[in-house]
Amino acid sequence: MTSVRRETIRHAAPRGRVPVPSSDFRFRVFGFAAAAIAATTLAAPARAQHVVLKVNGEVITDYDVEQRAKFNMLANHQSPPRREIIEELIDDKLKAQVARRYKIDLTDKDVDAQYADMAKRMHLNADQLTQTLNTNGVDAKTLKAKILADLSWQYIIRGRFQSSLQVSEQSVNDEVANQKKTDKFEVGYDYTLRPILFLVPRGNTALMEARRKDADALRARFAGCDVGIAAARAQHDVVIREPITKNSSDLLAPLREILNKTEVGHLTPPETTDQGVELFALCDKKETPTETPEKRAAREKIFSDQFQAKSKAYLTNLRRQAMIER
Repeated sequence: MTSVRRETIRHAAPRGRVPVPSSDFRFRVFGFAAAAIAATTLAAPARAQHVVLKVNGEVITDYDVEQRAKFNMLANHQSPPRREIIEELIDDKLKAQVARRYKIDLTDKDVDAQYADMAKRMHLNADQLTQTLNTNGVDAKTLKAKILADLSWQYIIRGRFQSSLQVSEQSVNDEVANQKKTDKFEVGYDYTLRPILFLVPRGNTALMEARRKDADALRARFAGCDVGIAAARAQHDVVIREPITKNSSDLLAPLREILNKTEVGHLTPPETTDQGVELFALCDKKETPTETPEKRAAREKIFSDQFQAKSKAYLTNLRRQAMIER
């Protein structure tokens, strides 16, 4: 399993929780989530900046437009016309203003966590993402401002339209029926897993290879969680973590395929991590009709459609009330 799949096992959203469109859910960065950048006006460089327009007295400058254009080019290898960029910046400015009005209490820690998650999805760390942005002329502070605006906006839309953003089971079933292509649907399962980690000091490549061989050997003779876990504990520098339970609807399709190919009482293929070599013992697998990958996808689509509709309508209303001086 790749590191992205491993994190999916550990941190996938609990079953039954209505998905919230995060900043990386709605925007693209390098082919994944993130959007056009630059929400609020940041301090411009020392040189004077031309004011393009004002939104309720707050300026949007050439620097803001330039940053958005550079980011779009970096993320999508193209950038929309200047007038479209300006309209997006107006929307972002309005989002930031209404967030301040409602006193949405988000901290730098919240923003940094989202920023780090973006980097992880790109197989980078936060510093590497910052360096990539800087190399292409994009200020990381601008992306963080965008993240702050989007996180705040999500809280606002959910708070104002909470009752109408509920997703009923009937609507989910209807959506699944509409999307149905064949008579065969993927069955949902609850998996009970035990992570097994062969510890390796960071940077010790030779030991990493030896530990991988140890992991392969354990996998070959592993025959049942009770006996197998005890045997793993007896080995040197091996950590057995507490059981975790994940539903198949929480997991990416490649990971579901790996688990479906793994027999109960056996181990998944070993994976190299920052801490060593890790495997997962599949200790139980129970079919569950209440949640399937198709239902999860349908629920997320319905919620996203509702969220976007409410967001668009509210933003249109804010524009009507705003003083935009061009």
